[in-house]
Amino acid sequence: MAVPKRKHSKARTNSRRANWKRLDNVDVSICPNCREPKLPHRVCLNCGTYKGRQVIKVKGAK
Repeated sequence: MAVPKRKHSKARTNSRRANWKRLDNVDVSICPNCREPKLPHRVCLNCGTYKGRQVIKVKGAK
């Protein structure tokens, strides 16, 4: 089993751990039913539809 020869420095360890902040924001798509912005491949939280079908009931939905 491989074992590291030298200890990694604190700066190297911390810079590796900080990379989760560099993730880019996901592009927002438009709901074809209500034209509100929503995350892709997710149910629209405004009208409750997904792929043209009513999936969830939303209070105050059209």
